[in-house]
Amino acid sequence: MTRGGTHKDRSSGPERKCIATQENLPMSKMIRFVVGPDAQIVPDILGKLPGRGIWVSADKAALEKATSKNLFARSAKMPVKVPEGLVAEVETQVTRRLVELISLARKSGSAVAGYEKVKSWLMNEEAEVLIQASDGSERGKSKLSTPHYGSFIGWLTADELGLAFGRQTVIHGALSAGGLTSRVVEEAQRLKAIREVSDGRGRPKGKDS
Repeated sequence: MTRGGTHKDRSSGPERKCIATQENLPMSKMIRFVVGPDAQIVPDILGKLPGRGIWVSADKAALEKATSKNLFARSAKMPVKVPEGLVAEVETQVTRRLVELISLARKSGSAVAGYEKVKSWLMNEEAEVLIQASDGSERGKSKLSTPHYGSFIGWLTADELGLAFGRQTVIHGALSAGGLTSRVVEEAQRLKAIREVSDGRGRPKGKDS
């Protein structure tokens, strides 16, 4: 129960406290770190490395605060080394993980790329998530709308989407319901906060990730 007397929504899974904001958040919205053998702080994007976890909100400001104020040492209760460019490395690893998940969804038949294929999925209500490159033409992207009650991901570049779909570049993509889609949306949420992205396209239908 919160201070206001309302019960917290824990439907999104176990929570951990962020060392920067002191907020309790679902693990899916945080980045786990561990202290490596050389006392260096290591990001654990998959949450599988051994050792006691140190948790920071998947948010650029929180990550920068934890790094600049040496909050990792306080949490670890020992001197630690924070590598230079740690926040950028976290962004790189989360991006790589998101690209990998979309690629796996494509290989399982749960994702398509290309304007016509995406348009067809949207028209036939097969699409659960609309994905569009952040550096794609706004005019071209505006021709497709987020699925009703679906999600939108728009903070990967055309090159990054190209890696996910096995092409040089991709502007439009879509994911069907089920499979890895919920995990893709979850990872996209983390990347959005780290990249400090705001969706200015105004989407009355659906919700952005």
